[in-house]
Amino acid sequence: MDLPDDMPAHGEMVTLEPGIRRIIARNPSPMTYWGTNTFVLGEGAVTVVDPGPDLPDHMTALLAGLAPGETVAQIFVTHSHLDHSPLARRLSAKTGAPVFAFGDATAGRSQVMSDLVAQGMPAGGEGVDRAFEPDVVLADGDEVDIGGGRKVEAIWTPGHYSNHLSFAIGDAVLVGDHVMAWASSLVSPPDGDLTAFMGSCEKLLARDDRIHYPAHGPAIEDPKARLAWLMDHRKGRERAILEALAEGPATVPTLTRTIYTDTPDTLIPAAERNVFAHLIDLATRGAVTASPKLAPDARFARA
Repeated sequence: MDLPDDMPAHGEMVTLEPGIRRIIARNPSPMTYWGTNTFVLGEGAVTVVDPGPDLPDHMTALLAGLAPGETVAQIFVTHSHLDHSPLARRLSAKTGAPVFAFGDATAGRSQVMSDLVAQGMPAGGEGVDRAFEPDVVLADGDEVDIGGGRKVEAIWTPGHYSNHLSFAIGDAVLVGDHVMAWASSLVSPPDGDLTAFMGSCEKLLARDDRIHYPAHGPAIEDPKARLAWLMDHRKGRERAILEALAEGPATVPTLTRTIYTDTPDTLIPAAERNVFAHLIDLATRGAVTASPKLAPDARFARA
């Protein structure tokens, strides 16, 4: 994994703009880039967004990075993956701050994905915090006062994960794992849902935001351009799948090998998840059929 030479240091609190600070957890990986960005909103009684993985050293650095006399009043979590939510409970126990999120690890899951889980399909592979449960449930559009005359709006942005929230502070949005500058977002069923992902992209695209702050990697200074790229990228993959199916019915492994011709064998399972995500979306929209039923081992054909 190549990281930028000017990568910010782990464990150091940095001001990104008035009212928004960031401290990076020491959990770099191919999935997390330089690590999880934990954000601190406001001054005095602050709000922490995505405390991150259960790393006691990260919590120590986070609390030490606050200004003298500052306290943690609220904790927001974008979604319940292991690199985002586990430290929330430890931080809450330490500070007494309540945890806000869309819901537990199953909240927001579509019926299609629920059916796949009922059939025995395993989780999407990113590591789910199954014990996660917020103290306060936020719905799409809810606003929370963070002090100083500022409010945060919760925006339900499912796709990468069903309980994924983004948080808007004025014209800046903390977008979690939904939009990132360094990679396209992972959408891995049954946790990830491509139909929902595209809808969430449309929702964010309809806004007029100045900047996006992802939970991994640098800020996105042209949100509309990045969202348009993400959607075009997904539509291109969809076209490749439909073109392959024009040659005749096929399974997920066959389609994956046809489309991902230069992908190392170690990455083929992830590629198969991606292809299946597209096939679920296409089946939901009536563009393909699955025989005998919608499942990873089904045989797919153009409708």
